[in-house]
Amino acid sequence: MSLTTLSATEVIQRLHEFDTVIDARSEGEYAEDHLPSAVNWPTLNNDERRDIGTLYKQVNAFEAKKRGAAIAARNIAGHIDREVIDKPKDWKPLAYCWRGGNRSGALSLILSQIGFRVTLVEGGYKAFRAAVVQDIPRLVSSIDWRVICGTTGSGKTRLLQALTAQGAQVIDLEGLARHRSSVLGAIPGLTQPTQKRFDTLVWDALRSLDPTRPVFIESESKKVGNVAVPTSLIEAMRKSTCLNLVLPDTERVALLMEDYAFFVRDVEHFCNRLQVLAEFRGKVVVDGWKASVREGNIEPVVRELLTTHYDPTYLQSMKRNFQQFEDAKIIAPDDHTMGAMRLLAEELVQETTRATPL
Repeated sequence: MSLTTLSATEVIQRLHEFDTVIDARSEGEYAEDHLPSAVNWPTLNNDERRDIGTLYKQVNAFEAKKRGAAIAARNIAGHIDREVIDKPKDWKPLAYCWRGGNRSGALSLILSQIGFRVTLVEGGYKAFRAAVVQDIPRLVSSIDWRVICGTTGSGKTRLLQALTAQGAQVIDLEGLARHRSSVLGAIPGLTQPTQKRFDTLVWDALRSLDPTRPVFIESESKKVGNVAVPTSLIEAMRKSTCLNLVLPDTERVALLMEDYAFFVRDVEHFCNRLQVLAEFRGKVVVDGWKASVREGNIEPVVRELLTTHYDPTYLQSMKRNFQQFEDAKIIAPDDHTMGAMRLLAEELVQETTRATPL
């Protein structure tokens, strides 16, 4: 029998050593956040966990533990039947639950008695979460950040995608947050991660970076939709080298009409989102925009949104918050297409490669 325990700090340094990371919590707890690449094998599912908790409060701990043990044993047997029968003897799983280790401990004990080398996370997910929060500032401080700035519609996300395709190191905060950051930035059909999940996704992206090479990231505010960017990352971005991506207004409108095509297809959804801007631009202005949208005149509305709302707000924010924005190098693709962004990305990668010491 081989059953060992590692601290959360050791675990985040050695995650690559394990063949499978097993989250023994309920599916609801797992959805809120989990270790990278973890699979969910609930010892108690959502309903079972709720029922046992009710029994614990309304009857007593002893009765709750008996009932919970019976349910857990059945669930663990099912996991072994489905997931473990074909595992080789040298399979090395890591298991965890919330904090106390009862749920992961029950599973791990059986796995270890079979003969597998099982490792438990000391303190469970709660300790992992604390270790991640503590580790993010350390990872952030080791990176040479290149902040892609640019007004709305200038193609910052497209450039990040092109840079990734060219092999550059990129952190796409909007991609991780499943949101395009502005008040109109919610993406239909996509739910944002929880704050805890977002933090873990950011940490997981950070730990994969090579600190000897620069990392490109988009200039973001403190929040991307409903999730907050880690404070240490925001502070580092605001001190870092900036690149100012510039596109003519016509190209920016064309880009936004492509990237926000769902607004073109569903004008009422667009009008509902525009209503959010009434407190900033006034009811009369927003009602005029909505009328134009419903008449099919969407491009003029997009242009006015850019020039009268987004651009002044963005430029004020950048000048106030990003220390090197005024000295940012201007970078200008030929147009808004991915082909133009790819050429610009190639130039940037070549420049950074020349500038990076061997």
